[in-house]
Formats: sequence, C-alpha cells, structure tokens
Amino acid sequence: MVGLLVVFPTDPTAHDIPGDVSVHAFVKPEGERLRVLVRLPLEAMLDVNFPLNGPGYLDIEGARPLLPDAAMLWLGQEIELYEEDVRLAEPTLTDLRLSLPSDRSFESYDEALAHLTSGERLSTETQIIWRQAMLDVLLDYEISSDTASFSIRPGVERLGLRVVSVIRFLTPSGAERAFELRGDPGVVTLDPRWHQAAWRFVVSGFDHILDGVDHLLFLLCLVVPFRRFRALVPIVTGFTVAHSVTLIASAYDLAPDTLWFPPLVETLIALSIVYMAFENIVAASSEDSTRIRRRWVMAFSFGLVHGFGFAFALRETLQFAGSHLLTSLLSFNIGVELGQLLVIAVCVPVLELLFRYGVTERIGTILISALVAHTSLHWMVERYGMLVQYDITWSAISSALLFGIMPWLIFTILAGTIAWFTFGSSRRPRTPESAAAK
Repeated sequence: MVGLLVVFPTDPTAHDIPGDVSVHAFVKPEGERLRVLVRLPLEAMLDVNFPLNGPGYLDIEGARPLLPDAAMLWLGQEIELYEEDVRLAEPTLTDLRLSLPSDRSFESYDEALAHLTSGERLSTETQIIWRQAMLDVLLDYEISSDTASFSIRPGVERLGLRVVSVIRFLTPSGAERAFELRGDPGVVTLDPRWHQAAWRFVVSGFDHILDGVDHLLFLLCLVVPFRRFRALVPIVTGFTVAHSVTLIASAYDLAPDTLWFPPLVETLIALSIVYMAFENIVAASSEDSTRIRRRWVMAFSFGLVHGFGFAFALRETLQFAGSHLLTSLLSFNIGVELGQLLVIAVCVPVLELLFRYGVTERIGTILISALVAHTSLHWMVERYGMLVQYDITWSAISSALLFGIMPWLIFTILAGTIAWFTFGSSRRPRTPESAAAK
C-alpha cells in the first residue's frame, strides 16, 4: 500500500472539500457598472488541479493559466446579482491576483481595488503552500443606474462544508452596509428601502413567534382562563407593547452587555411560564376572578423580559434592516402580534371544544397548566445550570442592576402600578351602599 501511494500519489487539491471557508466581498455601483471584488481561499476552487512545486508548494507560474476559468466557474457563473429584481448578465472578469494570507488589502474597498488593478503580482519564486494561498477577483457587471435597488445571492455555499460570506455594499452616497451570511441565505437586498425592510421583518416576526415554543406556551397560559377573543386581544397587545420596549432598547444598545445576561433572560422566560401555569392552577380552584381579569398586568411585566429574548434571536437578522432600524423593529413586532392573534384564533375554539365535550373546564385547565409547568420547569433547571457556569461577581451584578436591569424594573413597577389602579379600580364591583346611593 505504501508503494502504491508513492507511485500513484493522490492530488488533494482537486478532491478535498475544505471545512470552513470565509469569502470576503465588496460590491459597489459606479455609473453604468457594478464592481464586485471577491477574496476566497484557493483551496475552495474544487475540481481544479493546481500544479505543485515541491512538497505542497504552489507552482505560481503553472497555476496562473488555470485561474481565469476557475474564477468564472465558481464565482462569475454562481454569484447572482439583481438590479430592480432583474438578474444581471454574466460579468466580465477584469482582473485577478494570487495573494498571501497576510495581505491586508481587503480591509477597505479602495485598498482592495488598488491591489487588484495596479498592485504587484506574486513573484513566481514565492514559496507558498497551496492551501494557504488566497485568490482575489474583480468582476464587472453592466447596470442601468447606480441608484437602482440591488440584490445578491452569493452562490458560494458549495465552496466548503461551512461557508461564511462577508459582503460590504457601498452606496453611491458613501454609506456602507455590512452583511455576514451563512450558507445559502437566498436573495438579499443590499440597500433595502423602508417597505422592503418592513415586509421582511413582518414575516420574520410572524415566523419567529410560531417557531418559539416557549413563547407559544406562555400564550397558551394566557388563553386557557379566558377563551374569549375580545378579552384576550388587549392582554396579548399589552404583552407585545412590553416586549417592543425592551426589544427596541436592546437594538439601540441600552440593555446590559454581559455574557451571563442572555442565559439569565432565558431562565426568567422559563420562570415566567412556570408562574403563569401555576397561577392558572390556583385560579382554577379559586373564586378570585379579579386576579384572572388583571392577567394582562402580569403579561405586560413578563413581556419586558421576553423582549430581551426576542432581541437575542433578532441580533443577527438586524443586518438586513439597512438604514431603517426602527421601522424594521416595529415591523417585527407587528409580525409577532399577527402571529399571536393567529395562535389565539386557533386555541380559543379548540379549548372550547375540549372543555365542552372532553373534560370540565376546571380539570382541563389544571391538566394543561400542569403539563406546561412540567415542561417549563425542565427548561428553567437547564437554563439555570448554564447560568451558574458563568463567574458572576457581585460587582458585575451591581453594575448590571444599576445601569441595565434596574431602569427596566423601575419602569415595570411604575407601569404595573398605574395600570393596576387605572383598570383595576374601573372594574372593581360596586358595593351595595354605592349602588343604593346611585
């Protein structure tokens, strides 16, 4: 076997698929052309037999004739660019370069362009291991106007097992939009208009609430005691308003920025579900209906905590907002509200049928709430186990309480107190003396 390997050596350059591949690109419209500058590892050029010079060193002179076809095959024909939703024609390969991994010209668009158009080429005497070589490519697309709306589908997901595309789009006004895309993200609008960003985040919010099991269980705890659509709408809306406040604050970096804060929030979310489930169990065997009618106050309070959870999930998606951050956040909350209303519209008639033909309301409420409490208790224990792994010092806790968490606690107490006296007093039953006097 050793003799066969020596006589017939394998060529890893044409068959091995790299594990992690990072592709860096600049996209800039200039007049009637769209310039795309791309840097990627040479080893990602699959099915290309680059000649070697010595043990693992790239034969630069022998590899250069193969680079144009490889660049067009894996980049020019795979990258999809759209102008006003119309796909652009195949680009022109303007220039390309082999670069060392230590080359830093792709830190800015101007440096990368100068490197590709007028920079010195690697000397044929340069010794570089072929797996470490970088390929820089300049592609030019014909466009109608540099002020049009442009979109991209990177199309580089087949270059490795895990591909990350870092794309920076430079607008004609000088603004820069940065994206970090994983795998195949589909078509991405590079500089979205407000209505494009709004629609994307409405859909994202709608999908997120339907995929979030913990948020769905929290909604279920809200629905079980009521089962009246008109009574549930203000409660769920209060939950949406509350998590909108903390979500927007987190997006503007007004939330605590510590490593232990996300697991703390996830633990509190599980705790909120446990509390609501046990309150349903207690209320099912109690005649204190006032506590149930004021459920929306607790929904508002816990909504502030859930808002931080939404912010953690939305952190990576905010790159698609462009310059419309606030519009995107409000649109996301609209999508969440629509998803919640859909859940209510499904749960209310199902619960009505269950309590009418299956079990009694009291037994059904206790059983459902007990199942939810059991699930959320497991979540709370698991998340608390992750939380205690962090070395949380008293100074870190006091700093977060003072500058991050305490303002939200004060806001919650004030808002809950105002709501309690405003709506609680208006719904307080009249005493016989007051009724007789009236």
